Amino acid sequence: MPTSPTALAIHKSTEHKIGKLQEFMKQIVFGGNDGIVTTFAIVAGFAGAGMEGTAQIGAIAVLLFGVANLLADATAMGLGEFLSARSEQDVYNATRAKELHEIHNNIEMERAEMFEILADHGMEEEDARQMIAVFERNPEFMADFMMQYEIGMADPSDESPAMNGLMTFLSFIVFGAVPLIPYFLREPDKTTFYLSVFATFSALVALGLLRWKATNETVFRCVGETVMVGGICAVVAFGVGLVFA
Repeated sequence: MPTSPTALAIHKSTEHKIGKLQEFMKQIVFGGNDGIVTTFAIVAGFAGAGMEGTAQIGAIAVLLFGVANLLADATAMGLGEFLSARSEQDVYNATRAKELHEIHNNIEMERAEMFEILADHGMEEEDARQMIAVFERNPEFMADFMMQYEIGMADPSDESPAMNGLMTFLSFIVFGAVPLIPYFLREPDKTTFYLSVFATFSALVALGLLRWKATNETVFRCVGETVMVGGICAVVAFGVGLVFA
């Protein structure tokens, strides 16, 4: 018995719906992690160069460096993500147009390529030939199939370059501001730096928990990977400050 349109709509909305968190997870993690590490690099650089030097220039100077760096890098990251997504769409569309041209003008070769793909996926010869015949009557869908399975490019047309760029920018700002919070509240001394380290760690944990929420992977993996990657970058930044102390 055919499934009713209403039942199908309910099923699609409940079982296959992707939330905003999952949709923009790449941009949130990329922008958030880079924001945390980049901003902490400013703090760690001053701390590594010596607390007395940080105290002399004052919290205002640390904040000026940190906020200027935060805004400049967030803008660069957001616009970079926008251009990257636009370029990805342009490359996909150009490659797909070339594939569609081959389907219309060199169908024998496309049949052979498609047969090879289906055979590699375990399809019987007769079934593969029948499927190829169906695809030939639907060249647009055949082009989509070949883009996915021959060339290995996913269709990015549903993505919004502007929204990708905005989410990267906002994630960079929100997470990147966390290491600076202690310097808004206290004078720049050792305790303030340690509080900034704790704030940075907390921001990385929060970012890992977002990954866990979106992916349903183990919390240990999501948080552990995020803290490890961010921690390595933070240690390098602090080490650079020590080298030039």
